[in-house]
Amino acid sequence: MLFLSALLLIVAFLTGSAPLGHAVLSRAGVNVRVNNPHNLGVENVLYRVGPQLAAVTALLDAAKGLLAVLMAASLGQPEVTVMAALAAYLGHLNPPRALYGDTPPRGRGNLVLLGVLAGLAVTGALPLWVCALPVLVYAAVAGFFGFVSAATLAGLLAFTLAVATLPLGPAAKLAALGLLVAATWRFKENIGRMLDGTEPRLGEAVPLAGRRSDEVVAAFMIHPMNLENFWSARRFAWLRPLVEKGIVSERSVRQMADSLRPMKIGELHGIRTVDGKSIRCYLLSSPLLPDVFRDNPDLATRRAIEGARLAQELGAEVFGLGAFWSVVGNKGIDVQAAVPELTITNGGAYTSGTIKAAIPGILEHFAAEGRDLKHATAAVVGANGVVAFGIARTIAPQVAKLIMIGRDAERLERTAATLRRAAKDTEIIATTSYDTLKDADLIFTATSDPNPVIFPQHVKPGAWIFDEGRPADVDESVQAIPGVRVIPGGVVRPPGGMTSNIDLQFGEGQVPACLAETLIIAATGEHHRKSLGQQTLTENINFFVDQAEKLGFQVVD
Repeated sequence: MLFLSALLLIVAFLTGSAPLGHAVLSRAGVNVRVNNPHNLGVENVLYRVGPQLAAVTALLDAAKGLLAVLMAASLGQPEVTVMAALAAYLGHLNPPRALYGDTPPRGRGNLVLLGVLAGLAVTGALPLWVCALPVLVYAAVAGFFGFVSAATLAGLLAFTLAVATLPLGPAAKLAALGLLVAATWRFKENIGRMLDGTEPRLGEAVPLAGRRSDEVVAAFMIHPMNLENFWSARRFAWLRPLVEKGIVSERSVRQMADSLRPMKIGELHGIRTVDGKSIRCYLLSSPLLPDVFRDNPDLATRRAIEGARLAQELGAEVFGLGAFWSVVGNKGIDVQAAVPELTITNGGAYTSGTIKAAIPGILEHFAAEGRDLKHATAAVVGANGVVAFGIARTIAPQVAKLIMIGRDAERLERTAATLRRAAKDTEIIATTSYDTLKDADLIFTATSDPNPVIFPQHVKPGAWIFDEGRPADVDESVQAIPGVRVIPGGVVRPPGGMTSNIDLQFGEGQVPACLAETLIIAATGEHHRKSLGQQTLTENINFFVDQAEKLGFQVVD
């Protein structure tokens, strides 16, 4: 009997994992991963696949749960029947990869739960009221609060408590508890979204690309710059007092952050272009801290690819890589190769464009204060990079001396040689030493270093610094030097009244230029303008500058 019970539980697991709905959708030519109810919600699944196909897959899911319980009930042992219900649910949530390949669907399994409850009631394994209770609780919670995930967990909690009151063996009661634990683990991201305020309620269908002619959907990947940023997400705020009291170590938090897959932590609302197009942007994050991008680039690239897949599941048509995400995977090339159906951009073109747009104003203000550009010394930090080289190329003909600072001396010298041919009257120095900054009247910096690189010993009184680095290249202590002016770069104000549930730390209603590029690509549909790799085409820089002005984006200077 024990052997037969074990065999029936295995069969129940395999029945629950059977890819019936997957097969139906695949044969209909539907991208099952994009039409993922775990991320999109029932309303969007109905929109994408239609009511008939959605009803067929729903019935098949419920039938799996019902059949698994009916087979187990043939033994006439209620404990085994309840355990079979858990096995079927686990099979649906965690199907063998052999059935689906590397990307098994990650549905909620609510209809499988409905099927097993029906089976438990029909077979008499549990009283009818115990099986009906979770359905009634589900309906009440979903109707009052509007959260499907919360309703499911509330229903399963009621079911677990009800089973605990019955004269059954511990195996059945543990199986009921197992259903609650499995569902809680499956809904952990939904719980996080509820804490963050980004989980849609019933009736609030998540926008999808192409659903409305006047609305486009984009996504953007961010990460915390430090632990303070990590605590700012409400889903992680509870950890802060534990770390401060020494109950949880900072190292443990960092290890946890490294293990977390990308998640949706926010949304940008209210962006509307001059021509009337609305842009919805999801903010995604895998909370890697800056040092991880340097020390474990393979992990960062893997998380960026996972973020791109999540963006695709959420219905985005463009996915932007922000901060240090912009440099992983060969500056987005590997991410694009892994998710070819989605447009990936690292934002380099419009970032360069905002600098190009801001530099004339900075130089004009500099000259207006009685300072002679023709006799001034300028410095560009991070000159090996695409953005910084663009700055150097712009200002070289306008100053007496240009200091180019970078890490790769050989490559830097080749770049300097190119500029010397274009700006023959300017003295151009290529160096890896930051000490030379002390001679500069104007400093332009755009590095990808996770920590500040410019400190008081590098800056002379009265210098102007245009800081394009994210995070900032200039240490806060530099502000104390007399006459020094630090100007943040690459900040853009989108059109309309943008609001967000989280602080992007660029000022209210403002975003970094790399995010703005993502929005502009989505609004214009010019997906071939995306920025990938080291090179940034001048024609693309000009395109984003022109389109930003037409659409109503404003560079903050």
